[in-house]
Amino acid sequence: MIANHIKPHHQGLVHLHNMQNSLQPLCLSLETLHRVKGRMLEAMERGLSRRTHSHATVRMLPAFIRSTPDGTGKGQAVGAQGWGPSLYPPQAPPPGPVLWSALELRCQCPPIPAGLWLGEGSHLFAFLATCLWEFLDGLHMPQTDFELGFSFPFSCRQTRLDQVSASPGPAGGGAGGRGGWLGSLGRYHIKVVAVVNDTTGTMMSCDANAGPCEVGLVVDAGTNSCFMAEARHVEVVEESEGRMCVVTEWGSFGDDGALNDVLSPYDHQLDQASLNPGRHRFEKMISGLYLGEIVRHILTELFSRRTAPALLTKGSVQIQDILEITDEQFGLATARRVLRALGLEASDQDCFNMQQVCKAVCIRAAGLCAAGLAAIVSHMCRSRELSRLKTSVAVDGVVFRAHAKFSQTLQQLVKQLAPECDVTLVQAEGSSKGIGMVTAVASRLAAQRLQVNQTLGLLQLLPASLGTVQALLRQEMELGLKKETNARSSVRMLPTYICATPDGSERGDFLALDLGGTNFRVLLVKVGSWERGGVQIVSEVYSIPPHVAQGPGSQLFDHIVECIADFQTKQGMMGQTLPLGFTFSFPCQQTSLDQGILLSWTKGFNASGCVGQDVVKLLREAVKRKNHFALDVVAIVNDTVGTMMSCGYDDPSCEVGLIVGTGTNACYMEELRNVGTLAGEEGRMCINMEWGAFGDNGCLDAFFTPFDRQVDEASLNPGRQRFEKLISGMYLGEIVRRILLELTDKGCLFRGHPSPKLQTPDIFQTKFLSSIESDGLALRQVCAILEELGLHVSCEDSVLVREVCQVVARRAAQLCGAAVAAVVEKIRENRGLEQLAVTVGVDGTLYKLHPHFAQQVQETVRQLAPCCSVTFLQSEDGSGKGAALIAAVACRVARHQRA
Repeated sequence: MIANHIKPHHQGLVHLHNMQNSLQPLCLSLETLHRVKGRMLEAMERGLSRRTHSHATVRMLPAFIRSTPDGTGKGQAVGAQGWGPSLYPPQAPPPGPVLWSALELRCQCPPIPAGLWLGEGSHLFAFLATCLWEFLDGLHMPQTDFELGFSFPFSCRQTRLDQVSASPGPAGGGAGGRGGWLGSLGRYHIKVVAVVNDTTGTMMSCDANAGPCEVGLVVDAGTNSCFMAEARHVEVVEESEGRMCVVTEWGSFGDDGALNDVLSPYDHQLDQASLNPGRHRFEKMISGLYLGEIVRHILTELFSRRTAPALLTKGSVQIQDILEITDEQFGLATARRVLRALGLEASDQDCFNMQQVCKAVCIRAAGLCAAGLAAIVSHMCRSRELSRLKTSVAVDGVVFRAHAKFSQTLQQLVKQLAPECDVTLVQAEGSSKGIGMVTAVASRLAAQRLQVNQTLGLLQLLPASLGTVQALLRQEMELGLKKETNARSSVRMLPTYICATPDGSERGDFLALDLGGTNFRVLLVKVGSWERGGVQIVSEVYSIPPHVAQGPGSQLFDHIVECIADFQTKQGMMGQTLPLGFTFSFPCQQTSLDQGILLSWTKGFNASGCVGQDVVKLLREAVKRKNHFALDVVAIVNDTVGTMMSCGYDDPSCEVGLIVGTGTNACYMEELRNVGTLAGEEGRMCINMEWGAFGDNGCLDAFFTPFDRQVDEASLNPGRQRFEKLISGMYLGEIVRRILLELTDKGCLFRGHPSPKLQTPDIFQTKFLSSIESDGLALRQVCAILEELGLHVSCEDSVLVREVCQVVARRAAQLCGAAVAAVVEKIRENRGLEQLAVTVGVDGTLYKLHPHFAQQVQETVRQLAPCCSVTFLQSEDGSGKGAALIAAVACRVARHQRA
């Protein structure tokens, strides 16, 4: 490929044919580079996997850097940068101690005595500590407390951002621990914030305002790369949220033979003569420390007839020579100078040929580097489930900076090898700045984490606190059951006049009306024997517009009757009068099975003229006004009771009903002797707790956070349904929104700039919380959900939003579990049992659809009610099917009484 461009020169010592043969092993086709890319991807996967990490050649070491700069980092930090043999050109200052102040760099570059590299590690680090102390003294600053970022450009295994275990290096020691090498620095107090690799420092040095830069590449004396990986794919660490910088340590790629078909004879010769034969094969093909040796081996073959002793000397051709020779304007003159220094009198053709050799070696290095880089960006694109990835790559190292053709070839080949990625190569501003940026980012994240922990800590409940909630509800239940204290209880404990559950003998056709929110249903329920299919349901959903839900009560019930008439017409039932069970999911005081006095509206309803009225009577009056048909309303039930009855049809031990959806409530079978508001001692009766109002009397005030108070004050019913506002789906999203606003004000989210969308009340619906918390959901999908809400978020923002959702939902589940524990413990004590086995019938979108809510409720119940074996059975159409079953049970009981 390259040899085809060589021009013959008759006086040259090297013939064209020999030249082509010598360079042919260095010519890599695009197909070959694709194969190298594929093998690099496989090696990366092995390094990321916990199962294969220990013997992977590409180590994929976590750097514990979880974020790139966002432009908000401020303050001062000190850096210490260790270095080994370097290829820095004369115009570039070597690394050393640095002070960053708003990215103004002041540095000192003391030379490290050569003996320290080969002596005791403690001596090397003592020297570095002394240099740091002298540097700080020379600044004449009153400040004594500094945060330190330490660049250690050797292979390290990090266990956290400020702690590493170094492989035996040039000094035989390591950074070891968390800055113990600093010892005493006089009056200075140094906190080691970050230990970084020079490659990560390169990535972090990119300008935060230039767009995302999530890859770092160094091609210097050695070579390495790093990138921001999805944390869930880095199996060797416990973190699964967000992203984490991974240092590939790709210099060892090919040590397992993966590059054997790509290695040239010159690579084998170089490797055999190296200090570490068989190791760092990839690095030996592309890094500056070895390119000169590859050129020397090629020249040795080309000039075999006139071999000079200097040409046989290892290290006689340096990378700086190669970089100068490849220069189009002055390269030939440099080639002549180098050949003469090697003891060769060279013709113009010889100089030209040497230039071609240097170019071929550098272009091959660029091609291999491009294959590795293409593997990284393709992995990023695939792991983030993107159709297209756009990122910048920060590149440093003299091979990249001083060789224009290298950078051009690298850019072009990456585009060809990873066409699904838009990659921009950006020359890094130096790892010194990168160390400062790592330190600044670490400090920013630490400060933000403190703010986040303080904010979210308000919603985190200890077991003792949950036990207190359980005891408080039990106390309120006792007050609500007694006639003389019922008015003082926030839990109404309403009798439902349901004293029996299904026994399997119910038969017939029944209507059910389910009104519990802005959508309601009309159902035809056919109850038959199990052999004939058991319960069969036909239903239709109708909506209640907001103006109807909050308008005159007569308008609301007229609308309901019109929908019932529509359903009966569609089912061919006009003229029939079937028993109807009416599920009315609002607080009611029942005086009989078919009479319920509305105590208050909830869930956004506020129809006038209804509170204090019998809702069954209001329904019957609406039927009379329409004069379409007759209704036989047998029972009015709460959706919670319907859920219990529905599950009781399948499991006779179901004696508790629970709803956790738009609203929340519970019911259970209480001993009639304990119901002081009714006469009678024998049997049991279902009690509708109306626990959404738990805490309205102030007993839960200690558990309300500022966010809960804000949500309550902005609601349609301030001061009421306080427990419901802590755990039901109607309010959780709004609690999340209020917390996000607080965290934004503190600079922890959206760079401190609140989105106008975030100011919109009720923008977070419960379905978004459930989606965001779904297991295995990639950050891209979380971002997409938030983008759908009009929120433009970063990766960090997505992780934090998810954490907020998790904390709010977990608290809701734990509070719900504490309340259920109070109920089942009361049933157990009522019956004088040491151990109770009971089933809880459950319905509601929050319980059913949220990925973790149900599990967290159950776990809390196990902890707080260890003497109860509680089974949770999800209801299938509890409020509809349950209402019909209550009507069926009522008809069955009535028949028996008549008989």
